Amino acid sequence: MLLTLDLNDARPLHDQVASAIRRAIGEGSYRPGDRLPPARDLAAAMGINPNTVLRALRDLRDEGMLEFRRGRGVSVAGRADGHADGRALLTQRARELLEEAKRYGYSRDDLITILEGLK
Repeated sequence: MLLTLDLNDARPLHDQVASAIRRAIGEGSYRPGDRLPPARDLAAAMGINPNTVLRALRDLRDEGMLEFRRGRGVSVAGRADGHADGRALLTQRARELLEEAKRYGYSRDDLITILEGLK
């Protein structure tokens, strides 16, 4: 998994890590049941503290996207139908879109108007 962080992004690093992992899952790089690399390896590859990665992984676990299994590491959670939780992925992408809109001076209501115009 190739995760990159944007040093110009104002979001906390753990949020950026969580977003990158969500994106990798959403794009199919990881499927339900697949194991993620250890947090230390991810942290070393990104040049950040392992605790930052662990915080992101815990956030994703709390959202239901990841499962922690003692002795087996961290794996992508799956629903009964075998698909990752799309709602969690869409929620994160909506948050990212809202943050981007704010950077350009658009409000939440402006963004909703833009989305409604896409019908």
